[in-house]
Amino acid sequence: MSILIKKLSDNKFEITVKKQPITKHIVLLTDEYHDCLTKKKISKKKLLEYSFQFLLDREPNTSILSSFELDIISKYFPEYENEIKKFLYKKIEE
Repeated sequence: MSILIKKLSDNKFEITVKKQPITKHIVLLTDEYHDCLTKKKISKKKLLEYSFQFLLDREPNTSILSSFELDIISKYFPEYENEIKKFLYKKIEE
C-alpha cells in the first residue's frame, strides 16, 4: 500500500491510496491549520501523509471521506491532534 499526494493548489491536495480498491480523496489544508498543528516543522505533504496513515490505521481507505478539510479528522478521532504532536516530537528527536 502506498499514499500518493498531488498538490492541486496551495491548500488543496489530491490523495491517492493505492490499496485495493484504489481510492482518491480531495483534502483542504489551510496554512493556519498547518501552522497550528506543526508550527511549520514539517511540510504540508508530510502532514497529509502522516494524517492518512493515521486514518488507515483506524479504518479502511473506502471509509475515508472523498473530500474533506483536514481539521475534520479530530471530530471523528479526538486523539488526532495529540498524535500529530507526538509524531512531531519523535521527528525532532531523530
